[in-house]
Amino acid sequence: MATTTAETGPAPGTERLRRLSLTQRILARPAAGALIIVVFVWLVFAAISLAKGNLAFIAASGTLNYLDVAAQVGIIGTAVALLMIAGEFDLSVGSLVGFAGIVIGIGVTIWGLPLWLSIVMSMVATTLLGVLNGIIVVRTRLPSFIVTLATLFIISGFSAVLTSVVTNITYIPIDRAVVAADPIAGLFNWSLSVGGGAAFKVSILWWLLIAVLGTYILGRTRFGNWIAGAGGSATAARNLGVPVARVKISLFALTAFSASVLATIQSMTFFSADILRGRGIELDAITTAVIGGTLLTGGYGSVAGTALGALSLGMARQGIVFADINADWYKIAIGTLLLVAVVLNNWIRHRFAGL
Repeated sequence: MATTTAETGPAPGTERLRRLSLTQRILARPAAGALIIVVFVWLVFAAISLAKGNLAFIAASGTLNYLDVAAQVGIIGTAVALLMIAGEFDLSVGSLVGFAGIVIGIGVTIWGLPLWLSIVMSMVATTLLGVLNGIIVVRTRLPSFIVTLATLFIISGFSAVLTSVVTNITYIPIDRAVVAADPIAGLFNWSLSVGGGAAFKVSILWWLLIAVLGTYILGRTRFGNWIAGAGGSATAARNLGVPVARVKISLFALTAFSASVLATIQSMTFFSADILRGRGIELDAITTAVIGGTLLTGGYGSVAGTALGALSLGMARQGIVFADINADWYKIAIGTLLLVAVVLNNWIRHRFAGL
């Protein structure tokens, strides 16, 4: 049906892959470049930590710290990668994070709704905005880059208007007692202390769960083949009976839903909703997908690689802090990682995957 497979590249190269050694077969996968980059980033910051005599990056507290940072972008990165493999982009996902949080804040603080109901309402409303994004893209056949760039401004502006009705600042506080008493809030703010000031946060579990589920869907299900087919050649996929429009709308909805999950985690963790949360995360999510081997042209990519891409970003962001390096270097580091990843992934595809 599709010209590519989700995790191993093009179907015509299957026989060729079988003739390669185990190492070469591993390198032929889309996630190979991301794995190399993760190892490299860890070694660099571990070496810097050892040289400076500061072992925070290597310690359990530092590891859990950068895993939590990686989880923040990784939760959204999985859905964004699936959408990119289907040949589309969603630049509005950052504004959806802010919108979802504001809906929770208004529901609890202004309308006096139970927190669990506000969370459900937020997830439904945010997901519907994702569906709307998908419908506009599919029906108008406009580039999703332009459509979601427009909805980014619309949604962020609407969130600001909603917040201004309630308060003259950008956030809405949520009572800690309300959060503590809610039956489902713990699913989004639970943490386990492991000693030494370190804590294993539930955001990491959400990230791993979503990444595993996304990997399974992409690599083991018919819907995953539909995703790759829609991104590889939408016309050919339609001719083979793939419901391309439905697939793409579903993925826009999934991306929006993942934004609401992240917004809920942040709202329950910081006991507030803020329209500024999520700002710029759409670029981070796209970066993780590209580092993970996902092509901007669609039809080829890896959810596992995207998870590794998120991990590399988390390591870089916290590694710079632990190494006491000026934070401005983070953007330089991310730009360098992205450029290296594109070159490395391109070489791997040509050398081992036969693309």
